[in-house]
Amino acid sequence: MSVEILDSKTILSFVEDEGAFNSSVDGRFAALDTNHDGLLSYAEMANELMSLRVLETHFGVDAAVSADELVAVYRGLFDRFDRDGSGAVDLEEFRAEMKEVLLAVANGLGFLPVQMVVEEGSFLKVAVDRELAKAA
Repeated sequence: MSVEILDSKTILSFVEDEGAFNSSVDGRFAALDTNHDGLLSYAEMANELMSLRVLETHFGVDAAVSADELVAVYRGLFDRFDRDGSGAVDLEEFRAEMKEVLLAVANGLGFLPVQMVVEEGSFLKVAVDRELAKAA
């Protein structure tokens, strides 16, 4: 993890650069597609979704959430990616949802720079690194 300064422009620029965005997203998709069938099952995406720890923490403090609640949340997240309801996520669905997620983050950040802890290899870190490379 690292502490970075970013704003909506950093993320928007990354998403709008189709080559950089698709390369990054396609790489994550390939890493998740463990059986190499070109589709992501719920099982293949589960660890990635669970790493978000959506309900398990509140400002870094573990919260009591039932296993059923967690399954419902993670299944709901998977269903957002699985836009056609086929039970699997193809590359185009994955790209589309990641674009939506990143645009929502950009919208939430606004135009003022914020300091944020980002994970190495995350899309936000890739966006920051891309912007730093352009400035150099």
